[in-house]
Amino acid sequence: MSLGSGGDVEALSAAPGGAHTTVDRSSPLPLWAQVLADLTARLGRGDFTERFPTDQELVDTYGVSRQTVREAVRRLADDGLLARERGRGTRVRTLEFEHTPGTLEGLFHQVEAQGATQTSVVRVREQTINAEIARRLELPAGAQLVHIERLRLADGEPLALDRSWLPARVAQRLLDAPLTRAGLYDELARLCGVTITGGSERVRPVVPTAAERRALNMAAGVAGFAIERLVHTALAPVEWRQSLVRGDRYSLVVELTPRRANRPPLPWAFESPA
Repeated sequence: MSLGSGGDVEALSAAPGGAHTTVDRSSPLPLWAQVLADLTARLGRGDFTERFPTDQELVDTYGVSRQTVREAVRRLADDGLLARERGRGTRVRTLEFEHTPGTLEGLFHQVEAQGATQTSVVRVREQTINAEIARRLELPAGAQLVHIERLRLADGEPLALDRSWLPARVAQRLLDAPLTRAGLYDELARLCGVTITGGSERVRPVVPTAAERRALNMAAGVAGFAIERLVHTALAPVEWRQSLVRGDRYSLVVELTPRRANRPPLPWAFESPA
C-alpha cells in the first residue's frame, strides 16, 4: 500500500512478531491517517482475531506517539470497527445481527443470510415432563415433551442461548437430529413432517445472570434480549421457546407503515400475574 507521493515511501505492514514498522514521515498524509489505513487493512485481513494490540504495542510497532495511536484507534472505534471498554482494553467489534419482528425465520437463517456461519452446541437433549410448558402447548400436564437447549454461535462467537420444548408425539426424532449446522424448524419438517405456519413472540431487555454471561462470553453490564416464542402448525401449538440473545450482537429492526392496521392484539398464553 503506497501512502504519499515521495520516492522513498515505505509500505506500512506490521512485521512478524510485532517488530518496528516505520511510517513515511515525508508523506503529506498525517501519521495517524497512515496508521489508521494500515490498521484498517489488517482488520480486513483478520490479523486481530485473538486480540487487538494495546496502545503501547502500537506505539512500539509504528514508531509514533501515543497521541497518534489513540487518534487512529478512536477513528476506528467511531467507524464501529473497534470497541474500547474501561478495564477491558480495546477489542475488535463483532458483527451485529438484525432481526425483523413478525417473521418466522429462525436464528439459523437470520445469521446465514447476513454472511456469517451459524453453528450450535447442543447442551441438553432430553425427553421430559413440565406441566407449565405443557399448558402453553395446550397439552395435558403430564404430556411427554422434547426439550433441547442449544448455545448458538455466529462465526464461532456465542450469540444466543435457546431452550425449546415440543410435544414428544410429533418431535421424538429431534432427539437424534444433527442440529450442529441446521435450523430446528428445518429438521422438524425434514424428520417429523411438521411445518410451522405461524406464531407469536415477545421480546424484552434483561440483565443476564453470571452463568449466562459466562456461557455467552458477555461483558458485565451488557444487557440481553429475552425472547419468548410460541409457534404452531395449522392445527396446534408445536414449540415453546425461550431465548437469551446478546444485546451487543443483536438488534431489532422494525419496518414502519403509514398507519397501524386495526387488528386485535395477539393473545399471550398464561401470562404471569403482576
